[in-house]
Amino acid sequence: MSPSHEPWYRHRPPPWPVPDNPYAPEGYGPPPRPPRRRWPVAAAALALLLLVGAGVYALGERHGSSRAGSNRAGPRNSAPPTTAPPTANARPTPKPSHIPTNEEIARQRGSGEASAWIVDDRTDLPRRTIPTEGLWIVGDTAVQAVYKKVVAHRLSDGAELWSVSLPTPVCETPVNPTPDGKIVIVLQNVEAWTGARCNQLRMIDLRTGKPGWHKELTETGTGDDTIIVDSAISGGTVAIVQSMKAAAYRVADGRKLYDIPMEAPGKCYPGRVAGGSRLLVVADCAITALEKAYDQVREIDPATGRVRWRYRTEPGRRIGQVLSVAPAVITTVHRESHADDWRVVALGPDGRARRTIDPRPKGFKHCDDSVNTSANAQACREAIVGGGLVLLGGADRVGAYDLVTGKLVWGVKSEGTSNGYVPLRVGPGRTGFVYELGTFGKAGRVFRAGPGGVETIKDMLRLPASTARVEFGMGVVGENAYVGERLVLTPAGLNGNDTQHEPRMLSFAP
Repeated sequence: MSPSHEPWYRHRPPPWPVPDNPYAPEGYGPPPRPPRRRWPVAAAALALLLLVGAGVYALGERHGSSRAGSNRAGPRNSAPPTTAPPTANARPTPKPSHIPTNEEIARQRGSGEASAWIVDDRTDLPRRTIPTEGLWIVGDTAVQAVYKKVVAHRLSDGAELWSVSLPTPVCETPVNPTPDGKIVIVLQNVEAWTGARCNQLRMIDLRTGKPGWHKELTETGTGDDTIIVDSAISGGTVAIVQSMKAAAYRVADGRKLYDIPMEAPGKCYPGRVAGGSRLLVVADCAITALEKAYDQVREIDPATGRVRWRYRTEPGRRIGQVLSVAPAVITTVHRESHADDWRVVALGPDGRARRTIDPRPKGFKHCDDSVNTSANAQACREAIVGGGLVLLGGADRVGAYDLVTGKLVWGVKSEGTSNGYVPLRVGPGRTGFVYELGTFGKAGRVFRAGPGGVETIKDMLRLPASTARVEFGMGVVGENAYVGERLVLTPAGLNGNDTQHEPRMLSFAP
């Protein structure tokens, strides 16, 4: 039976006209979201540069007329030429994008559209794409780390409340701060683009903007280099993986608490950590015999390091992403076929597999159809866990599975008029809040759906048409947060080239 005739697929007609989108051909969803940076490794940075920088440049070239008339500082080409016309091989200089102001957005707001504010940061950046790091909602502020500063904006209107300057660029940030709003950021040791180490720790209080302690990670040269690091916070503890070793530190003062050991000596190496209300450690095991290789995840007590439980995959399977730490819900993928063979595994309080779900028959892809087991273990915005459900999104569908029974509770599939569905939160009555991404010419929306599928859909936010182009750049490749009835979007990176400048944050509310 073809997917279009399966009972759960209830096609929803487009709620408003949709112009042609040449950047998302029929049958394709949004481009893969780049993994969150944990380094300064040139190859990964180049990939992000090509994805974000080149993509924005392509949009500017294709839609140059809609991006003209900017009053931004930077190169302009409005004056008539004073020299001979360019030759056939000359390349035109792109005009800077016009970023709408808050006043323009308010003035152009249509009936039924959400209110919005925008952060158009003009900080001078190197002429390359700089990945953004972290999006933390702390109290009534949205906080973000970019390049060499951490900035807080008021959720109600986007006003900047404070900023902290950093001596060197950011390498890595945990997904969650401590319950009292403190974060530990990993910085490069030098400004250099290549050859840097991610070994500088700095604590910042995100509620006040006050910086705290600073320390340097120790490297012995025995599997604990800091070219690649990963970090996570649980309670008052920050866990940091350096290459194949890991340790835990107290967030309050930076004091080392304990080492997170290898297990089955020489066979299981800590590779990634996941934080929040629990602390999980993902390890690569038996890596010298690939046919027998497997992955392990263990929950440890953040304060003492004591292991509470362990779960290991079957040989030949890897842990893809940690979708939730409480309850523990992970994805597993086949070591060779990767995203083509994936599952959702819900673990019980003792670490035993409680339910394994195969979402492939309903057409769901693994975290935007990508697998990156060297990046942030919690970077999968296509899945949200809560209320006994896992919500899965994708290029043209969204649905909810019961973590106890493994059955699909509800689902909605589009006719190709969307650029993707991102689950935001599980709501009451087994419902889900979903961000439907817009296209270059059509704004997105936030809706709620539940058991009953399309008949239950209710729009919560209809995003304004005046910010559709900016939203497209952030929504397809970026971060998002949904707090109360407010949606916050940030791009995956910022380009230091003025002609490819894009804003840093965009938020919507009723």
